[in-house]
Amino acid sequence: MGVSAAEQEVLDRLDESLVVDLTVALVQAAGENPPGEEAATVRALCAAAADLGLDVTETEVEPGRNNVRVRLNGGAGPGLLMLGHTDVVPVGAGWTTDPFGGVRRDGRIYGRGAADMKGGLAAALSAMAALRSVTLRGPIELAALVDEEENGKGVRAYVDAHLAADVDTANQRYLGCITAEPTDLQTIIGARGASYVRVQVRGKACHAGNPDDGANAIYGAAAAISEIERLHAELADRPHPLLGAATWSVGQVQGGTAGAIVPDECVVIADRRLLPGESGAAVVDDLRARLAGLADRGLTVEVSMPMEMPPFQTSADADLVRIAESALSDAGGPGLPVAGWTAACDGGFIARDLGVPVVVLGPGSVTDEAHRADESVPVDQLVVAARTYVLTALRLLG
Repeated sequence: MGVSAAEQEVLDRLDESLVVDLTVALVQAAGENPPGEEAATVRALCAAAADLGLDVTETEVEPGRNNVRVRLNGGAGPGLLMLGHTDVVPVGAGWTTDPFGGVRRDGRIYGRGAADMKGGLAAALSAMAALRSVTLRGPIELAALVDEEENGKGVRAYVDAHLAADVDTANQRYLGCITAEPTDLQTIIGARGASYVRVQVRGKACHAGNPDDGANAIYGAAAAISEIERLHAELADRPHPLLGAATWSVGQVQGGTAGAIVPDECVVIADRRLLPGESGAAVVDDLRARLAGLADRGLTVEVSMPMEMPPFQTSADADLVRIAESALSDAGGPGLPVAGWTAACDGGFIARDLGVPVVVLGPGSVTDEAHRADESVPVDQLVVAARTYVLTALRLLG
């Protein structure tokens, strides 16, 4: 649609150096999850937001772990939610640069979380700063939450607080939510959910010289793993048109005491990716039913889902999608088509629990840069992301 003169005036107020400086400052705020070290990032984000004259609220989720809400006030109408997280995955091995150095080199900023997703937080905050003098019909809120990389404690607390405040109008507070995760500046309108499934098999220990006197829990776990592998193959035949197939993947097996003892316990942890319309409870019930036959071998099985991040899908015709796409194009985006995402994010909770349309759109690459050594984000993508957020806010709320 092209940038109007009024929009260009706001874009001219966007401080591109601020986007870079904020990204560097956030990367330099060291901490990993696990074990849940978001405090330094929270301090840096709150200080920057306060310096920019934005309203800042911290809410404790756990001791030393605070959710942050940064707000730019507008009119009484529903607003725009910008969503992000302050935790990063552990550094790991293989780095050739300081993982918390925030080094800028060859048009990129390097460090753990640069792409996932401190660059997105910096772009969102910079966009809000540029919009300070604009009168909007509703507010803009940046929710920067803890524990996205592990169990979603931050987003659960955030959603619960909204619902407790006003159950009837929770879904009317926002016209849309932009999750500023790294998407290579592609508008993502759907994502699979992520969950962990825990299978605990209990048997009977005995001397390995007479194994039939016991009930081998590892054998039961092996049967459970084989069943999970069959389930994965079955799901491959039922792909979602946007998101592909749901998946199973066994990631951990723990059991046994010694080679000479028939094991009485074994635990299997599996990753299960969820499609829109699927529930974690149904997945657990299905696997539990398929493993019921292990009781005939003297084994007991407990199946649980300790972590569930819901999937979401937003209509390609939704106002939020249409406006975000036009804003991204006019901001200098790469022109990629709307798509689904193989990753999962906190946006699924916003869509499911608050009924708010969600897109994922941010700088950096979740596949090529996040969760690996020498993580980085391109500076030019940071700027385009911030410009996109400005234009989206103006067109949605202006």
